[in-house]
Amino acid sequence: MMDPTSTELIHILPFVAVGFAAQVVDGALGMAFGVISNTLLISLGVPPAAASAGVHSVETFTTAVSGISHAVHRNVNWRLFLRLMIPGVIGGALGAYVLSNIDAAVVKPFVLAYLTAIGLYLLVRAWRHKAHVREPKVVEPLGLIGGFLDAAGGGGWGPVVTSNLLAQGAAPRTTIGTVNTAEFFLTATISATFITQLGWGAFTMATVGLLIGGVFAAPFGAMLAKRVPARILLTMVGGILTLTSFWGLYQAIAA
Repeated sequence: MMDPTSTELIHILPFVAVGFAAQVVDGALGMAFGVISNTLLISLGVPPAAASAGVHSVETFTTAVSGISHAVHRNVNWRLFLRLMIPGVIGGALGAYVLSNIDAAVVKPFVLAYLTAIGLYLLVRAWRHKAHVREPKVVEPLGLIGGFLDAAGGGGWGPVVTSNLLAQGAAPRTTIGTVNTAEFFLTATISATFITQLGWGAFTMATVGLLIGGVFAAPFGAMLAKRVPARILLTMVGGILTLTSFWGLYQAIAA
């Protein structure tokens, strides 16, 4: 078993690999870094609040690099960015406070069941219909809810926000780029809130490994989002969302 507190290089390398792989997926599809990294830390015995704090501290750096890369590749819709970022920051601060002081696990199975259904819908939409790009109408509530769930659940901004915008008909490339760019401000706020509530004890060598791998991988995700066709992006988002949400739902019910 990997030791998240070890300072030996051989024990840090697996976390570097996980951070790299998770960030490539996250940068290309607008989700998964938080879910993958948070699940790994909790499986190693890290408390949920500490795991979420560590992952969000890493994401502050990875989303900064990812956001810059998406902006360079012109994957960002700046109007949509502002509509997501402001309520997302508010929701993130609230969620971090709640997780630090209250057990928010009660609502998790319901959220995961909803995300599983959204994932299946995206798969059907990708394969049975041509993508008709439409301006999303429900944006600010998504930012608020996505930010709250991301902090309280250790990952949820991408699955909630990206998937719902795509379900409304938003263009996959700019949706993924915009959600990733807005996430920097969200993760910075969540990390700051966790530090005020928990201190610096949540940040271990495991988070350093995730940080190294994630920062190196961040530019690659933006390149993939720009070059992969919209229908394939939609299919990949639907597949990742369905698998991760269903697995999380199974674990929540089994526990």
